[in-house]
Amino acid sequence: MLTIRAAVAPLNAEPRVSSPLTSQLLHGEVVEVLETRGDWLRVRGADAYEGWLHAGYTMPSVGTEATWPVSLGCLVRTPTGVVRALPLGARVAPDAQVIDGQIIAPDTLAAHFPRQPMAIAATAMGLFSGAPYVWGGVSPWGIDCSGLVQRVFGLHGVPLPRDAWQQAEAMQAAPSDSLDGLEPGELVFFSDRDDRRITHVAIGTGDGIVHSSLTRGGVFVERFGADDAYVRRLGGQVVGRGAAI
Repeated sequence: MLTIRAAVAPLNAEPRVSSPLTSQLLHGEVVEVLETRGDWLRVRGADAYEGWLHAGYTMPSVGTEATWPVSLGCLVRTPTGVVRALPLGARVAPDAQVIDGQIIAPDTLAAHFPRQPMAIAATAMGLFSGAPYVWGGVSPWGIDCSGLVQRVFGLHGVPLPRDAWQQAEAMQAAPSDSLDGLEPGELVFFSDRDDRRITHVAIGTGDGIVHSSLTRGGVFVERFGADDAYVRRLGGQVVGRGAAI
């Protein structure tokens, strides 16, 4: 087992730096090594998602990472004097000094992030507001649609798979072609393909959705009833809905 030592580490589709980004891993996350090719490792994360990671992003696991504080966005100084930023959701090593921002103990996560639909929507709208769209991204430094869903629900103690289609399967989302009556915290799935394969996911807010959209440049709140061509287009691409809690 290895631990991510970089603030954010890219997970690639193939064992080369120029291969497509499929996801990211944050500081303090632990991975299982499945295969080694030189300095490249095929790894599996806690969400069972697999990909290729360069060994330079890792350090030996100490086995206590689950007890490390969770960053809400902070700046730390390491024992060697290196100052680094850590994004929301990263684990903070116990020997690091927090010099700015906030961290919380893992056993207080449930109090900060209650398992309630409206709280989930509020986290997506608040803590990820303004995050740019990055394919494969998982933090406010850059995030895609399914990364937003996975990370937001994860903070609230609801583990979900990495990709949108996997999330729909995990919660057994019901087929749908409408946004009518979408509840806060409910997930809605979209497709822009002829075969209706899921390509996008968003979180209901009560009067709209919050999602990470390439068309919007990142995390954005859409309001139902808005006189907007993109919102109308999304309404015609709904293929399923489901509640994770």
